[in-house]
Amino acid sequence: MKNIKLFSIVLLGAFLVLFSSCENDDMELGETMSPSEIDFEVVQDLETDPGGNTVILRFNTPKATPVWNYGTGRSTKVVDTVRYAFQGDYTINLSVITPGGVVDLEPVTVSVTEENLNYVNDPLWTSLTGGVGESKTWLLDLNEEGESIYFAGPLYFFGTDNAWLEGGEAWDGGDTGCYGEDCWTWQPEYESNTWLMPAGDYGSITFNLQGGPNVTANHLMLPELGEQSGTFFLDKDNHTLSLNDVELLHSTNNDACVDNWTETRVLSLTEDTMQLGVIRRDDCDGAALLVYNFISQEYADNYVPEEEEPSIDEGFEPTFEQGELLQILTGGQSSGRVWELDADGNPIDWIIGGMGWTENADSSRDWGWNADWDAVAEDSWIRFDQWNGMNYTRYQNGEETSGTFSINEETNEITLEENSLIQVDGHWMSPATNVITVIKATEDYENDGLWFGTSYNPDSDEWLAFHYELLD
Repeated sequence: MKNIKLFSIVLLGAFLVLFSSCENDDMELGETMSPSEIDFEVVQDLETDPGGNTVILRFNTPKATPVWNYGTGRSTKVVDTVRYAFQGDYTINLSVITPGGVVDLEPVTVSVTEENLNYVNDPLWTSLTGGVGESKTWLLDLNEEGESIYFAGPLYFFGTDNAWLEGGEAWDGGDTGCYGEDCWTWQPEYESNTWLMPAGDYGSITFNLQGGPNVTANHLMLPELGEQSGTFFLDKDNHTLSLNDVELLHSTNNDACVDNWTETRVLSLTEDTMQLGVIRRDDCDGAALLVYNFISQEYADNYVPEEEEPSIDEGFEPTFEQGELLQILTGGQSSGRVWELDADGNPIDWIIGGMGWTENADSSRDWGWNADWDAVAEDSWIRFDQWNGMNYTRYQNGEETSGTFSINEETNEITLEENSLIQVDGHWMSPATNVITVIKATEDYENDGLWFGTSYNPDSDEWLAFHYELLD
């Protein structure tokens, strides 16, 4: 005989059986239990909660398994404790798995006469729902443009023994969140792993504490699920989240690989972000914890992408002291310095907005830098000197031409009188001007060389520049 107690009050004695799936003459399944053989208790602990908020479930029937549905959650425990934060009438359903089949018993209703909001007044409950009387909506961190704005992507992979990240044993170089032997993680970036799930609007899932722990979901990418509503229970101590009559937002490609989309592990939960994990079956590329990454609707609505500061090339638009550029070019009074194209390094560049893009000669091989330039650069040089004036000499193809030069210190422009930089006859990159501009120079010019800009496009803020280094 089962007993349903309100401590000293016996609520009910016997239950009718709603028996559907198995018949007594099916001997292979075993004998079906009768209602009188199923012994269980539903007890409201009035000492803990005078309003009846604490309900103890006990299943006393051997060789059978209980499946409790207590309105805000489900359980298969032989002894379990349910805590209702809000007043109201709650229906407790019990299905029993017996050797002969499943027996559904008549529901039991318990009345909670007072609120005990201590059961939901916890930072994790507040992060999930916004607090008592509030509502909070969550989105998968993936939009229709394929962007994840907080996490690297909408889906991570963990070992089956990973869980709450702020507890557990240390693993993998000091991270936490390990509660067994199968601990690992792979956190792929969506941009290079779009196979994880199609980009799109996956809808939303909303949790509220408005008269009860309620949850709704709108599955936009799984129309067969559509809109769902139910209740939930957040176990703040064990860090699990149970959804009743509502599935976690997910993608089609993993839909058949998870047996239970309602029982989740909470890996992290903050005001703005949430990570919930479900177990993937072993026959779907191996057992693993699929961790879905969520952001709050408020976070998404107020997100403003950080504007990355442009990484201007070191030494761009240098400033020289009076006479310093002349000193760098020539080495000083009655001196001269020889410069050559950086053919073995990065000889040319298109510097846009102060940022170059080439890394070496192969960056523009053939359509820009080519074998003709290789040949010319191998045995060519230019010299700036101050022997009886400011002189410029170019040597290429076995010929030496000379002239004078002048410097505009305000603009870093060098004017080569009757001369130009090293050229390849007929090539479109060959400098057509005798006025060149030092557009990049570092303090370590002896090793870094100088960049001479030969043409500028103001519409794109772009320089074509040649890189010269001191000849050893």
